[in-house]
Amino acid sequence: MNANNGIISQLSQYSVPVTIDRLEAVLEVKGITIFARIDQQAEAEKVELSLCPTQLLLFGNPKAGTSLMVAEPTIALDLPLKVLAWEATDGKVWVSYNDPNYLKQRFSLSDELVKNIAIIAPYRLKISG
Repeated sequence: MNANNGIISQLSQYSVPVTIDRLEAVLEVKGITIFARIDQQAEAEKVELSLCPTQLLLFGNPKAGTSLMVAEPTIALDLPLKVLAWEATDGKVWVSYNDPNYLKQRFSLSDELVKNIAIIAPYRLKISG
């Protein structure tokens, strides 16, 4: 994994759709609400443009998110949480998401509140095995 401008990217051994399927399944088991799944490649094709496979998953826990927004209303700009699965031009599939520590610093969150968004670490969600 590497962090770049508050974004963590992790290699996935699965295709973009399978990666998002796996993430979605684990989140649902954990009781996390899936708000949307956006196939950005399909949207690009609708306007006759080409894009490597790219899907965005929006998810969260309204109870956890509300406490974050009470503490810092502008965090709503980054909620619900998002995970992006994308295929690079070399065919490798990556999963990218906001580093919880970046959000902690950006919004001056307490350690206790950061726990509400720590679920986004895909390495915990077993995308690579």
